[in-house]
Amino acid sequence: MHIVIMGCGRVGSTLAHILEDKGHSVAIIDQNPEAFRRLRSGFKGRRITGFGFDRDVIAEAGIERASAFVAVSSGDNSNIISARVARETFGVDNVVARIYDPRRAEVYQRLGIPTVATVRWTADQILRRLLPEGAEPLWRDPTGEVVLAELDLGPAWVGDKVAALEEAARTRVAFLSRMGEALVPDADTVIQDGDIVHIIARADDLERINAAVATRSEEDV
Repeated sequence: MHIVIMGCGRVGSTLAHILEDKGHSVAIIDQNPEAFRRLRSGFKGRRITGFGFDRDVIAEAGIERASAFVAVSSGDNSNIISARVARETFGVDNVVARIYDPRRAEVYQRLGIPTVATVRWTADQILRRLLPEGAEPLWRDPTGEVVLAELDLGPAWVGDKVAALEEAARTRVAFLSRMGEALVPDADTVIQDGDIVHIIARADDLERINAAVATRSEEDV
């Protein structure tokens, strides 16, 4: 995927590094060229100086071939305007905007643009929307060590009991989302098609848990 990020602050630079580490190409925009100092020396993505709502600027960033656009500058207005330009002018479906004012967030959600807030939580939520495969944190405790994460299960797990999933992945299922309602399962609860499984785990264990779930799915293909 090619992803364009507007804003090279803490969130933008964090996202740029994580996305690049995951093998994606990244272009990052900021009106202040000094902001690019937050990027590591080995960053391979493009750095574009300018405003993210300027059509020429985001075109230079490769918006026409982008799979996603992220607006995480320090201004709500700039973020929402640039997000709308990316979606409505360039046809980018996968758009996320950072909004500081929660009263505005609900309005922008109605426009079909997901909004998120705060630094690390913002990075986690945007990654979950851009890269839905696997478990990405929905919540972290203040130490950052324990997370609540949504686990993407393949069809191979349908019909299995929660106890079997917990044993195979060596994790704990916190709750299920089923048909729009939350369900706290017991060991005998059977996983149904369409269930969204939420787990509580150590952040360091997410990669292992993803691998365990994926291995089971691959074996049943």
